[in-house]
Amino acid sequence: MHASALAIAAIILGVATPIEAAQTFPERPIRLLVPFAPGGNVDITARTIAPALGKALGQQVIVENRPGAGGTIATDAVAKAAPDGHTLLMASSSVMTNGPALYPKLPYDIVRDFAPVGRVAVVPLAIVVHPSVPAKTTKELIAVANAQGGKMLMANAGVGTTNHLIAELFMIRTGARMTLIPYKGSGQALVDLLAGHVFAHVDQISSALPYIKADRIRAIAVTTAKRAALLPTVPTLAESGVPGFDASTVTGVLAPAATPRDVVIKLNATLVNVLGTPAVRERFASLGAEVQPSTSEELARFIREDLAQWVKVVKQAGIKLEL
Repeated sequence: MHASALAIAAIILGVATPIEAAQTFPERPIRLLVPFAPGGNVDITARTIAPALGKALGQQVIVENRPGAGGTIATDAVAKAAPDGHTLLMASSSVMTNGPALYPKLPYDIVRDFAPVGRVAVVPLAIVVHPSVPAKTTKELIAVANAQGGKMLMANAGVGTTNHLIAELFMIRTGARMTLIPYKGSGQALVDLLAGHVFAHVDQISSALPYIKADRIRAIAVTTAKRAALLPTVPTLAESGVPGFDASTVTGVLAPAATPRDVVIKLNATLVNVLGTPAVRERFASLGAEVQPSTSEELARFIREDLAQWVKVVKQAGIKLEL
């Protein structure tokens, strides 16, 4: 059937074509669901982009926090929402890839049930050590850890967190042996690293930076594929003999799977423009995040590849969690 015939049929049936949907979108305020409590990084990310998105789209973008069950409550709500672009998810790695790798029996399929709109930002992490550790490079850290027979204590923010999974991936990829100590959040892990109760940690660079500058902890390598703007002199793990290593905290916007393609394209174009404004970029920089907009296809590819990576890590490390 030709496009003109489709349009006529749509008019007769009272159904909007994808092009018409994009032309009239949005028809009412947009809800941007945050799967975590107010005040965290994902919430701040949503509240940073929402006003500018709303102004550009001509409708208010309302940030709605729906915390609980490791982010699955809000994520499931968006998966089951009307696929018209008026309900979106402010997603992070924990929702897009970590969670699905850790909890295989989720009420949704992160690949099948969502239409990625675009990436927002990347929060780089670094492997940091206590000054008493006689290592300044990745190679030296591996040697020191293995010389201790796996007794070196490495903190993380809790079982299943991004920095825990990155630590597991680091050990799998390098053969380094350490004893991982879970904490209830990175804050306490960093406190104990500073006190010398643990000797290594994978932490967000923005949190660790003041202590790195004060020489209270030492940065060994960053975990992203490219060097971090906040630590330009610190090499990546890929540069340090661990080829292809790329792991970080990523935020992005997702829509329900059946959202019209033209609506997704319109949302993506608007998001990219918003992320290009100086005020928004400066706000993210102050949070230690690097703005990295993408196409919807690029975010979809990231989700597939990152999920596959963490599924392997969870299996190899024997991590078992229940919601």
